[in-house]
Amino acid sequence: MFLPNDVIEYCAPQRTVRVLWIDRVRALVYTFELGQPCAQPRAEALQAVAGDVLARHARLLLHDPYAAPPPAPLLPQKHRDLQARAWAIVRSLQAEVPALYDARERAVLVARCAEAHGVSRPSVLRYLRRFWERGQTADALLPDYGNSGARGKTRGASEGVKRGRPRKAGQPPGLNIDAATRATFRTAAMRYRVTHPAFSRRGAYRQMLDEFYRDRDPGAVPSFGQFSYWLDKDGAGPGEPQR
Repeated sequence: MFLPNDVIEYCAPQRTVRVLWIDRVRALVYTFELGQPCAQPRAEALQAVAGDVLARHARLLLHDPYAAPPPAPLLPQKHRDLQARAWAIVRSLQAEVPALYDARERAVLVARCAEAHGVSRPSVLRYLRRFWERGQTADALLPDYGNSGARGKTRGASEGVKRGRPRKAGQPPGLNIDAATRATFRTAAMRYRVTHPAFSRRGAYRQMLDEFYRDRDPGAVPSFGQFSYWLDKDGAGPGEPQR
């Protein structure tokens, strides 16, 4: 039912968690509470979490509001160097999953990693939390960088004004693709990849509509062209056959 990086929002008490890893042998799901600066991975019974969603005490979010945005087209080399250093640390710790999710074992692993890389333990923990918070990708470790007015920057949308090519007569006006919708596109592509032996954009698009847009009005549903365009622009789907 769940995949790594799924984001689940609980109603009461209100909290939002990310699925970090699923232990299907022991029927456990490891989650990380988002928006909490001192959060730690937590093991929960997979059946209990699934039951909360089925009973509508919680819901699987259609998009990931905490995911790291795609990197700016022109990043300073300093930022890339900082990302590379953080990624080397996090990648070495990710190789220790699932031990990394146990508090006692994590303390030992973090101390060992800090010594090996010549950084402080708080720095290692900060990299880990940023990685877990922002989607478990290398992009999550990039420093925040405002690229105001840079070439290639996506134009902002104005309310009531549709960006891009006008639709043909008789077709719904369509919707502007914002950061949340782009995150849904990337999530849909990832979910399709982990459940199918070969990637198909058409297949991923159809699955996305079924999972995320089933009850939407036609004018509130992205087109396949938009889906395909943003997969390419965000580097989420080049090189695979379209079926």
